[in-house]
Amino acid sequence: MQTLCCRSPRSVNVVAWGLCGGYAKRVKQHAAPQTPPETAGYRLDDQIGYVLRRATQRHLAIFSEVIPEVTTTQFAVLARLAEMGAQSQNHLGRATAMDGATIKGVVDRLVRLGLVETAPDTRDRRRLTVGLSAAGRSLFAARVGDAQDISDRTVAALNPAERAQLLELLSRLT
Repeated sequence: MQTLCCRSPRSVNVVAWGLCGGYAKRVKQHAAPQTPPETAGYRLDDQIGYVLRRATQRHLAIFSEVIPEVTTTQFAVLARLAEMGAQSQNHLGRATAMDGATIKGVVDRLVRLGLVETAPDTRDRRRLTVGLSAAGRSLFAARVGDAQDISDRTVAALNPAERAQLLELLSRLT
């Protein structure tokens, strides 16, 4: 479903539009004032998981608009490989906070896109080593500035001190 997110017709996420303020204002204006007894004390808008999901949806909408070639998860793999060099698929999964099945699927898609290459590990043939291809290095180099801009746009409503505090607090939860 396509909607206007932040007045951009290219967005693909209806909830992301809501994060620009319009939806939240409408919800507050039209919300029923009564709270049923079974929900007393629980407001969805005050729950960390809900707020984090909405922030993530905003970030994903901005990312897909600016870097359409890959997903955020795929870009994370490219970034780790650019930072750490070729490594085992298992270690790469841990370094990008992905389980074994997820990293395998991401690597398989990146191989099909020609952005990473795999080879059996020279010391342990049971392991698969993953590294950036020339196309992967090129894409990452071309888009790393855009990725930083995406992060800046995601937290644009915060001043620099608030941004640093948010990152520090979220880091403590992981």
